[in-house]
Amino acid sequence: RSSRKCNSSFFSISVTSTMKFISAAALLAAGSLATTYGFTPSSSVSSFTSHRQSLARPSARLPTHSQHASRSATTLSMSALKVGIVGATGAVGKEIVGCLEKRDFPVDALRIFGSERSAGKEVDTKFGKVTVELFSEDSARECDVVFLAVDGDFSLAHAENICAGDDGAVVIDNSSAFRYKEGIPLVVPEINAEVTKGKKLIANPNCTTAIGLMAVWPLHKLFGLSKMIMSTYQAASGAGQPGMDELTEGTRAVLSGERDVAENKIFAHPLPFNVIPHIDKFQENGYTKEEMKVTWETRKICGLADDFPVSCTAVRIPTARAHSESIVALFEKPVDVAAARKALEEATGVKLVDDVDNMKYPMPLTATGQYDIEVGRLRENIAFDNALEFFVCGDQLLRGAALNAVIVAEAMVENGALKAKAVA
Repeated sequence: RSSRKCNSSFFSISVTSTMKFISAAALLAAGSLATTYGFTPSSSVSSFTSHRQSLARPSARLPTHSQHASRSATTLSMSALKVGIVGATGAVGKEIVGCLEKRDFPVDALRIFGSERSAGKEVDTKFGKVTVELFSEDSARECDVVFLAVDGDFSLAHAENICAGDDGAVVIDNSSAFRYKEGIPLVVPEINAEVTKGKKLIANPNCTTAIGLMAVWPLHKLFGLSKMIMSTYQAASGAGQPGMDELTEGTRAVLSGERDVAENKIFAHPLPFNVIPHIDKFQENGYTKEEMKVTWETRKICGLADDFPVSCTAVRIPTARAHSESIVALFEKPVDVAAARKALEEATGVKLVDDVDNMKYPMPLTATGQYDIEVGRLRENIAFDNALEFFVCGDQLLRGAALNAVIVAEAMVENGALKAKAVA
């Protein structure tokens, strides 16, 4: 191995810094991810890390009122709601509970649905102890809103039945089941919350898309987007707990000398000390499905043409949590960096971290646990006319999933699409 050719001091530094990474990764991997409630959590990230004992939401990084402040009681408490969650064992489901708690969502009663194996267990929440109920569509329909943090097959089987009719519940689905279905809104609420009016079933976008568009949208409003090129650097947690385990164990095996190259079962190639430009299945056009999700979802969320040019390369990297994206955005109008900075500084859910003199820029370490996405390295692109280039980091379990879903529900309360059912 090349590391054996290095001098001892360099090797010591390398091992020390890498072992720090292993410690962090092990801490994240140590969280309880057992399928307590018996459902496969939504998307590949939903089986990753513990809710409170990892880097998921360090208390020092909790969002302040200058970021995504909690809605005031006077704003959303006019009609307290019966809220249901399916898939609350996964990281996304746990983060949904946390977002409901921290944002003072008007919860009259919280219901958690699970399988026969988990029914009867109790879960502690800010809303009191919640007994896990055996899932049934009839029980879920009794709620005012149901968050689905389960896989696409489960959503396809049950979501439309839960929300059917005037007496059905509003359903906010975190899976990919309905993202591209005509008539089903695909929503990043800061961009297109108005499309939820009069709807009962809402799709949450892919985490990569949601994180990137939070930064692109304010610039699109200012200059008019004409094309976009994105390269993503996605954490191992995007492949769930098995992916995290493979990264952690593989790193340990290589550093201990047990193996020259780590084993791989989850990823296409060994991930420790490597990057892999392959996420999801390759399509006929040479792109992967993960890459095409960015194209398809950007068009739908932003109301762009079906042939609007968006290109993405998605890369898996050996980090724990929070995805990163390098974006080149081309615009119809001449760009102004100062105006772009101002637009990003004023945008809800966006934190401008762009002070290169003091080495401040977006990173997974600082984006982890944050409600806001970080944007930095903002500059005028020198290869294209009317183009900006910037770097984005965001917590894919929050902005890319749970937080987005809860803000969707808040927007629906405000526009009247979600309200408490009349008591018979």
